[in-house]
Amino acid sequence: MVFLSLWLIAASLVEVRTSADGQAGTDEMVQIDLPTKRYREYELVTPVSTNLKGHYLSHILSANHKKRSPRDVSSNSEHLFFNVTAFGRDFHLRLKPNTHFIAPGAVVEWHETAPRPGNTTDPRNSHLHGSASEGSWRSEPLQTSCAYVGDIMDIPGTSVAISNCDGLAGMIKSDDEEYFIEPLERGKQMDEENGRIHVVYKRSAVEQPPRDVSEDVYHRESDLEGLDDLGTVYSNIGQQLNKTMRRRRHTGENDYNIEVLLGVDDSVVRFHGKEHVQNYLLTLMNIVNEIYHDESLGVHINVVLVRMIMLGYAKSISLIERGNPSRSLENVCRWACQQQKTDPNHAEHHDHAIFLTRQDFGPAGMQGYAPVTGMCHPVRSCTLNHEDGFSSAFVVAHETGHVLGMEHDGQGNRCGDETAMGSVMAPLVQAAFHRYHWSRCSGQELKRYIHSYDCLLDDPFEHDWPKLPELPGINYSMDEQCRFDFGVGYKMCTAFRTFDPCKQLWCSHPDNPYFCKTKKGPPLDGTECAAGKWCYKGHCMWKNANQQKQDGNWGSWTKFGSCSRTCGTGVRFRTRQCNNPTPINGGQDCPGVNFEYQLCNTEECQKHFEDFRAQQCQQRNSHFDYQNTKHHWLPHEHPDSKKRCHLYCQSKETGDVAYMKQLVHDGTRCSYKDPYSICVRGECVKVGCDREIGSNKVEDKCGVCGGDNSHCRTVKGTFTRTPRKLGKTRGAFVLPKGARNISLAETRETKNVLAIKNQATGHYILNGKGEEAKSRTFIDLGVEWDYNIEDDIETLHTDGPLHDPVIVLIIPQENDTRSSLTYKYIIHEDSVPTINSNNVIQEELDTFEWALKSWSQCSEPCGGGFQYTKYGCRRKSDSKMVHRSFCEVNKKPKPIRRMCNIQECTHPVWAADEWEHCSRSCGSSGNQLRTVRCLQPLQDGTNRSVHSKYCLGDRPESRRPCNRVPCPAQWKTGSWNECSVTCGEGTEVRQVLCRTGDHCDGEKPESVRPCQLPPCNDEPCLGDKSIFCQMEVLARYCSIPGYNKLCCESCSKRSGTLPPPYLQEAAEIHSDAIFGPSDLPRSLVMPTPFLPSSSGTRAEKKSLSSFSSMANPNADAAFRASSRASADFPRKRAHQAGRKTLESVPSSSSIKTDHLRPASPVAAAPSPAISDSIGASPQTRTPKKDDAKSVSRRHPTRSTASER
Repeated sequence: MVFLSLWLIAASLVEVRTSADGQAGTDEMVQIDLPTKRYREYELVTPVSTNLKGHYLSHILSANHKKRSPRDVSSNSEHLFFNVTAFGRDFHLRLKPNTHFIAPGAVVEWHETAPRPGNTTDPRNSHLHGSASEGSWRSEPLQTSCAYVGDIMDIPGTSVAISNCDGLAGMIKSDDEEYFIEPLERGKQMDEENGRIHVVYKRSAVEQPPRDVSEDVYHRESDLEGLDDLGTVYSNIGQQLNKTMRRRRHTGENDYNIEVLLGVDDSVVRFHGKEHVQNYLLTLMNIVNEIYHDESLGVHINVVLVRMIMLGYAKSISLIERGNPSRSLENVCRWACQQQKTDPNHAEHHDHAIFLTRQDFGPAGMQGYAPVTGMCHPVRSCTLNHEDGFSSAFVVAHETGHVLGMEHDGQGNRCGDETAMGSVMAPLVQAAFHRYHWSRCSGQELKRYIHSYDCLLDDPFEHDWPKLPELPGINYSMDEQCRFDFGVGYKMCTAFRTFDPCKQLWCSHPDNPYFCKTKKGPPLDGTECAAGKWCYKGHCMWKNANQQKQDGNWGSWTKFGSCSRTCGTGVRFRTRQCNNPTPINGGQDCPGVNFEYQLCNTEECQKHFEDFRAQQCQQRNSHFDYQNTKHHWLPHEHPDSKKRCHLYCQSKETGDVAYMKQLVHDGTRCSYKDPYSICVRGECVKVGCDREIGSNKVEDKCGVCGGDNSHCRTVKGTFTRTPRKLGKTRGAFVLPKGARNISLAETRETKNVLAIKNQATGHYILNGKGEEAKSRTFIDLGVEWDYNIEDDIETLHTDGPLHDPVIVLIIPQENDTRSSLTYKYIIHEDSVPTINSNNVIQEELDTFEWALKSWSQCSEPCGGGFQYTKYGCRRKSDSKMVHRSFCEVNKKPKPIRRMCNIQECTHPVWAADEWEHCSRSCGSSGNQLRTVRCLQPLQDGTNRSVHSKYCLGDRPESRRPCNRVPCPAQWKTGSWNECSVTCGEGTEVRQVLCRTGDHCDGEKPESVRPCQLPPCNDEPCLGDKSIFCQMEVLARYCSIPGYNKLCCESCSKRSGTLPPPYLQEAAEIHSDAIFGPSDLPRSLVMPTPFLPSSSGTRAEKKSLSSFSSMANPNADAAFRASSRASADFPRKRAHQAGRKTLESVPSSSSIKTDHLRPASPVAAAPSPAISDSIGASPQTRTPKKDDAKSVSRRHPTRSTASER
């Protein structure tokens, strides 16, 4: 018995026999998993390699099979021949290599230049093209040799496109149908010697997703006007594009692919080294790709590398103009435009260019620069990015987001609240590897433009890049990542010990080991953090396979459950779970579905027929209220075929149709016009008359499955009767069980009424007692009846078949009125009733012929194209088109070709819609948008949208600034930080900024407020337990319970007199301020006193040790450094240092660079300093009185991802 899943995933037993001549062999059990499509028709085949005449050579199909010999390729080395037998036909394929499928020029290029002054020529580069003075380059081509095209031998007008990298996969276009072939299992090319099973299915059996492609929209920025001069550069390219349209291979409605040209200048190559830079760049771009796969984006985008170019020194310095980001971006975009392949079918044709450099192209701290909505534009689809380690992946993602149309969060939209949570499009790139997301505004802005970027619909060519490890940090230590982030010589900071080194990556230089810096991100997943441990999601964890990406695999099938019906064809299911193993850490789900089903209890019910759908409606009579009234519910077939597996019922009293808000039971017939196809879980599954799922077998006119009408008989006659009594029904005749195509009609006008009654039950089907005779369509006895009254002449028709005999009755309405009724029906010869043989005739055998069905669509919309005849199979008796299987294939006429659309093509022109309303009422980010399309007028007066490359002249603006006037100044406040203490009374701080300098109206909102937490556990104070308690510089730590307990006497004296403790993240401190270890954020470093052996008593040392265990262990190193000062450390100096520290006003976490230096001036025991550095170069200076002002003045105007 054959069974299928709901999505038509088959599990069947397949016998494959192979012998020396290819005909005998082994038996296998195969489960078919075809997860991405729905199939109505498919076959399992075993292709073979043959020679030109079709004689068997071997079962080896794949190009890279180790035992493939020249004999398998046949005598003609340019051609391959395969035999595929499917759907009753033999396809002898003749193939030749497709040299244009993957461009032979797909390369990784190294552009070299003349040596810099003082350098000698590297002898290793002697093989490069060109001379040293002129510059040279070398390339690494991407090889492929398994793409073929061809035809089916001896059948004209066919075509084949096949790849044999891994079995046979591709399309076979025959004379009347298109087929797809693919191996049943991938990666089995080394096991082909005994035959390899493939799946062949028809294109017509696959549901294709719709595609909606519109024109692109872009914005020309005022500071990038120099790019407009490239119009002449692209005039020749436009002419080439007019000759050929880029091939679209859109794989899904929501799938987009950004094909990237990655440009890398000499500063990046030299920093990472030529032997390592390629793998580094692949890892970096892999992270970018992962960022765009985050579900919060709402659109599935793949970032795909199609070409890498490593530039030499001279070209690198010519492109980047230091301190001028606009000119640098213009140079980079111009360079990328010049690298574009003019042939859009070229494997290296890119949609977007990403340029990486370590040169300073803008003001200190600028990390990226990009045009907005420039994607797919030949000149403006590019970004300039400062490369400084793996964290720059977020800069690349951020800048590419601008090119896709995304604005900064909080600027021109209402998503400023998401910036603190790590949104990728925050004005300052703050996202870390384990907490980034795309804001809701980014998703909305992307969806607004994504459909206009038609270049992203390409399914990119598959390049043979080196395979990357599952976790990117496996190949990079923390020291190496510090070098990437901050430069040569930087290593992991060892000046202080943190509780978990994977929380944040801290780095320092050997020249100043106590000056530590961070970019607020953790080390890469997979970075070794201790013996046998690695970093994963910001935590140092034991290494085990579960932390790597693990794809899911199906477990075993359960046994089949009970049948949904006891007779009349039901369904039973079995299930499986994706738990062998379960997908984790981003692994792929199991392919296919988790259940299968098969038909059961297919025999007809023995008792009189019961309509399964009618039973389900009848069960609602007692409890389903419709318009506050109970009804008698009858079955109803919805006119929409997609809703026929939903339960709709019709009221017997009112005729209203109501949805019962549920699916019909499994096994219910989809339609009364199809007695075999059934509903399964809300989907109609095709079932043939042989009761096989997916079968195309149908009954002939009298119900013989696959019959030819030879056993069919037509019964017809006329019944005339004069009723004797008014209103008394009188039986006319009986329609037997099995009758089909029944037609009854009165021959003349009469007031008498036709009635139908079930002979077995006595139930009236039509015009029972008390019923009004009126035209209607109704369902009874499991068939649909069409009853019509026109000019007092009644007609009744049903396709049948009748499951029970019925009696035809006449109800007289007038005395002595004769009723004359004609009848006709078709029935099997074994069921013909005993009547006058003159009324029974043999049904004529149907004959069929090929007939012109239609003409194909013209190949060109204008300028002359071709179209071909399409033939269909037609039944001669009624000229109705039927399935082509009824006609003989060898008699099908040859296609006829004719010219079409010979009118001259009109030139496409630009068309612009009205401007939309301005996006802002004030400020600097207001814009107006409008749709700009390239339209071609057609002969019929309509227009069709074509690619923008076909329109001449400058494209009209689709975006312009508006309402660029200053908004009323107002204060902006951030969210309150956590309370500075864990118990008792503390303080909360927040950022307060004036967006327009110092001109905000009104009183400045408070930035510090008290907070009250549950009281601490009070213990009697027995005095200070350390001489350090008297140092005023440490007074701020009184808010820490452990320190308060250690120094309870000093802390109680200072209670209520100290300024609020500013314990914040290092990222909130200005880069030029100088601080001591006491200023370190509590979450990163907390003090652990460390006393010299000569200082303090044994009791003091013991109490000090206990304090260390209670305090945050991350802080011990900082306190240890500050504690090295002797007991007679000048209190005045300490007091001054503390005062300097407290003078600095805390800023927001958005500040890019924070360098922390020790407050203690003792050179003999330097303290570690912490820096949260994002973008700017480290600087140190003596703090000035106006440091607080510089914090609030400078930070709002600096951005890692500068405004474009």
